[in-house]
Amino acid sequence: MALALGTAHAAEPGSDDAEVHALLEQLSQRLEQQEAEIKRLRGQVHELEMSQRGRGLTGAPAAAEPAAQGAANQAFGAAQVATTQDAQQAPPADPASPVDPSAPPETTTQSAEPMQIGEARRDEDEERREQERALVVTEHAPLFERRFTFDSGLSYSYYDRRLLVLQGFLALDAIFLGTLNLDQTKSTVLTMDFTGRYGLTDRLSVEATVPYVYRDTRFVSGGAGGASTEVSEVQLSSSGIGDASIAAYFQVVKESQRWPDIVTSLRVRGPSGRHPFGLKLIQADEDNNNLNVPEDLPTGTGIWSVTGNVSALRTYDPVILFGNLGYTWNIEEDFDDISPVLDQVSPASVSLGNVIQLSGGLAIALNDRAAVSFSVASAMAAATYTQAPGSEKFRIPGSSTNSTTLNIGATYAMPSGWTVNGQMAAGLTDDSPNFVFGLRASKSF
Repeated sequence: MALALGTAHAAEPGSDDAEVHALLEQLSQRLEQQEAEIKRLRGQVHELEMSQRGRGLTGAPAAAEPAAQGAANQAFGAAQVATTQDAQQAPPADPASPVDPSAPPETTTQSAEPMQIGEARRDEDEERREQERALVVTEHAPLFERRFTFDSGLSYSYYDRRLLVLQGFLALDAIFLGTLNLDQTKSTVLTMDFTGRYGLTDRLSVEATVPYVYRDTRFVSGGAGGASTEVSEVQLSSSGIGDASIAAYFQVVKESQRWPDIVTSLRVRGPSGRHPFGLKLIQADEDNNNLNVPEDLPTGTGIWSVTGNVSALRTYDPVILFGNLGYTWNIEEDFDDISPVLDQVSPASVSLGNVIQLSGGLAIALNDRAAVSFSVASAMAAATYTQAPGSEKFRIPGSSTNSTTLNIGATYAMPSGWTVNGQMAAGLTDDSPNFVFGLRASKSF
């Protein structure tokens, strides 16, 4: 009896060691499984990040990523609990209180904490995306959620035009007999405009714009004093209020997973500037009768016009695509005198050609404060017609135009609340300005 009892007591330590060893192996296997699950979830997060890029699903990447990340954090928290239990079970266990390896680990604040981290990351990502998108949208679509926005811009345009005039005839189909005259016009236009925009609702906003125009033009012509080698030059400058306008914007569709932002607008422009009709041409240089310049330079068109636009904007994080289609209807206007000849009065009605505008491009948000944009804009104007009382309409030769420019811009949101935008445009057609430099600043109150 004593021998049997001693044998039983001698066997107890060996059986305890075997049980502890088996338990440690089970916990080690469970830890390996959890680590494999963590790696799998992290791979899913990476796949979600890569697959959602470029689909234009606003808010989808920010929502899907934290969800998978939160699941990974939960698994990581469970692994941390298992690791802690592993360390606690390393000493010999009490056989009276065995541990069930299949039982789920206890979850306290460790499992709740990763969810809080995931939610914070989701909120930060969504806030960052909204800031980047709002920064780009500021330059390409009105902000409806702002109550009042003050916008001011300054642009500098340069034009250089050359015209070769031949007066004579060809003798023997090879020799030109007559006079040749090369006219050149170099013009700079400096425009400063002030705009106030007010958001009536989250879909409707109105604005008013008043421009101030300064023009400086140099007219160069050969033939001074009857000599073909002599060139005369005359410089004119003028300034004044340009054509003021009012506009209304309405957001037809807000961007979703299927549809882009679609905004329509209607702008009415009035003839508050000085019109070009009836400005008389004068001989500025007594020695050069080839050079005739206007007595003043215009600052407006002299007619009423109505412009309708449809704009679309689509987000493909971090790229935003935008496009615009517009049509300008120039209302026919009667003038008491449109003749440029001194001491001559010619009343007539003027019908400027209507204009079709097309533009499109992309903007890239570099961060929550800076963005760059690239676009091409084209304005195709029909021919201009005049009609004197009692006569038929007369088409002005060469009055139809096609002005196309390549635009590159950059936007920066300052900590003070001002948003500054710089832009450079290069003319791609003869009817376009050679180049345009622009600078704008806006702030919402």
